[in-house]
Amino acid sequence: MRSNEVPGGDFKRRNGLAQQDGGFKSRQVPIWEKSNLTLEEAAAYSGIGINKLREMSDSKDCTFVLWNGTKRLLKRRRLDEYLD
Repeated sequence: MRSNEVPGGDFKRRNGLAQQDGGFKSRQVPIWEKSNLTLEEAAAYSGIGINKLREMSDSKDCTFVLWNGTKRLLKRRRLDEYLD
C-alpha cells in the first residue's frame, strides 16, 4: 500500500479498526485532553456561556485565545489558569 492511500476494509478489519456495524472507531479526543477548544467545547468544558467566552476573548490582551484566521480557539490550560 502506498503512503497516500486510504486503507481498505480488509486492512481495517484485520487491524481492529472496523466496527460490527460497518462503521469505524471514532478518533475523537476528549475535551479535557485537547490543547485548544472551540467556543462550543470551551462552554461545555467550563460551564461558561458561549457569548460570555466570546466577550472575554475579544480583548486584545487576552492570554487564552488563539486565532487561526477568523477561527477562535481557546487554549484550555491558559483558560483554566485564568478561571482559577
